[in-house]
Amino acid sequence: MYKRPYQQIDSTEITRRAADLVSAASNRYRITVQVANRAKRCRYEDFDNGDENTIKPVLRAIIEMSDELNQPQIIADR
Repeated sequence: MYKRPYQQIDSTEITRRAADLVSAASNRYRITVQVANRAKRCRYEDFDNGDENTIKPVLRAIIEMSDELNQPQIIADR
């Protein structure tokens, strides 16, 4: 879904998603650490798979986590 080459990311959309994550969290530090850990995992998964993803791991983590926040059925499918 997020692996199209040269995909453009709207900075206002990322900012809105990040603000939604922080506002929904009970602890700003904890959500920041969760995003960082998810980004780290994404980075290593991309490296192991040899994928050339144009989206930086932190941005990808924010997108994925905000999707999970807004669409809880995504979590239920896993």
